[in-house]
Amino acid sequence: MARISKKRQLATDKLVEQLGARKVKLEEDEKYMASFDSLKLGFAYDALVLARTEKDVGTTLKLANEYGVPVTTRGAGTSLTGSAAPAKGGWVLDVSRMDRIKIERTKSMAVVGPGAVVGKIQAAAEELGLFYPPDPSSLKYSTIGGNIACNAGGMRCAKYGVTRDFVLALEGFLPTGEKVSWGGEYKKFATGYNVRDLWIGSEGTLGVVTKAVLRLLPKPEKKWTILVAFDSDVKALEAVQVLLGSGQNPSILEFLDTNSVYCAEEIAGVKLFEGLSLKPLLLVEFDGNPAQIRADKKKAIEWAKENGLAYREAKTAKETETLWSARRACSPAMFSMGDSKINEDIVVPLESQAKFARFLVQMQKKWKVNAPTFGHAADGNFHVNIMYTRSDKDECRRAKGAVSDLMKKVCALGGTISGEHGIGLAKTPFMTVARNEAEISAMKAIKKALDPKGILNPGKIFEPYEVWDKTLEKVKLPWDKKPILPK
Repeated sequence: MARISKKRQLATDKLVEQLGARKVKLEEDEKYMASFDSLKLGFAYDALVLARTEKDVGTTLKLANEYGVPVTTRGAGTSLTGSAAPAKGGWVLDVSRMDRIKIERTKSMAVVGPGAVVGKIQAAAEELGLFYPPDPSSLKYSTIGGNIACNAGGMRCAKYGVTRDFVLALEGFLPTGEKVSWGGEYKKFATGYNVRDLWIGSEGTLGVVTKAVLRLLPKPEKKWTILVAFDSDVKALEAVQVLLGSGQNPSILEFLDTNSVYCAEEIAGVKLFEGLSLKPLLLVEFDGNPAQIRADKKKAIEWAKENGLAYREAKTAKETETLWSARRACSPAMFSMGDSKINEDIVVPLESQAKFARFLVQMQKKWKVNAPTFGHAADGNFHVNIMYTRSDKDECRRAKGAVSDLMKKVCALGGTISGEHGIGLAKTPFMTVARNEAEISAMKAIKKALDPKGILNPGKIFEPYEVWDKTLEKVKLPWDKKPILPK
């Protein structure tokens, strides 16, 4: 255990005194699982606070601000960028036990605590015929507080929007421990500065959420899914423009490049088209009322015939699951290409997607890396998975070079370096690629104004930190997919 200063020790002693040993954990074995997030880059820290009430949060922040103790807020720890890891030590504030969910059916709202699991919010809403659209892949585990902190997205975001589009109000604490509310249980808000939206996506650096009011929609009556194969990655992404340009608005439009399909077909053994293999795919889903689905289905099949090589539509729930099998299998099967993955959730404008596909081919040849790519084609949010062996220094060097080229190219195409994961630690070296000096200075000024002592989640977003060759924790998390390796 790292030694801490007398001042920090005094602060921790006061924390135990005010909250009690049941809520403040000091032993290494009790603190270990909160020393890292899904990036699995661990850091030593002083105390774990298991917050159960707003008062716990306020007390923790007042003491931290008074004594200058770093505080990292976390929920389940599903972040892939290190944004929930205590990079500067201090205290970890775990709000996962603040998991209240209340559905206001008449107002079409959900009032939730920061520890409420996203999948449970969705289930509670659907029981009453309502719908919370944002759907990160970790929804069975990730908490709404973390989703708000990173402005999480998911597959349905092209039609419905991301987390920010469904947050009506936030309540919580400034880093000083002062209680604040940004909005309330109402749908219009034009009273002063919109600090609510500053908190959303700030990765826990500007305040701590203790309650959120979410906007809900009527639950769609019906869904319909079609899978289409194409001759090349470029042809598939050009077909995306054709589909969207025709006025259709799918709820899901997922792209799997040739490398991703290789992982699904050759490694995981998923076969979807008889006599057709290693062809990129678009997985398209529509939702709405039956009349709308009929119209969408007719147009989508015409589009598939005109632009694709082959297509399959789902006529039953079982067939829908079959079509989804390739999308689910490709990610764990990528570990046949290396024991480590750099997952970059970049965003490329629709008109630049074909150019981006051509660049990916060049990048992989230049750096001799495999980078299977899949993602949300309708909003250009692609997951580029650069695979490498962490113990091989040359592979680490090549992976780093590929990531650097990727980030520069994405920004040159008019895109940006993160669509839904945030910056955390993993993307800090590229903030100056994505944002200019004036923009970064403005962000730092906001941080200084709201967190004058810099205690909330320090070390994130702005300080360059290279993660690719660091030693990671060897632990299996509940949401980790079991790697699918060659038989």
